[in-house]
Amino acid sequence: MKESGKIIVALLAGAAVGAAVALLLAPSSGADLREDISDYVNDLVDNVKGKAGDLRDYGNNAIERSKSKFRSAVNDLSNYRDDMVDKAKSKAGEVVENARSRVKGAADEANDAIQNG
Repeated sequence: MKESGKIIVALLAGAAVGAAVALLLAPSSGADLREDISDYVNDLVDNVKGKAGDLRDYGNNAIERSKSKFRSAVNDLSNYRDDMVDKAKSKAGEVVENARSRVKGAADEANDAIQNG
């Protein structure tokens, strides 16, 4: 991004120098020449300010998009973690219930064997 900004500034500076040389070599009176140069430089300054504002806006938008994507990724990971915790709790509950059922079944069989035995 910094390199692009440098290239734009260099191109604009080169254009300004070229225009100034062209105006200096053009057959005009001194007053007309100074007015033309002044108008051109003012237009160039306004153009550079506009491009700098566009570049700043682009940078700010890129930052906001990055922040939004990061927040979304964090939110997705948080939701995934919560889902995995819920699944683990559910599976653990199933295992505990299955173990209780088997222990109760074994205890009932042992009780029946003792009473019938």
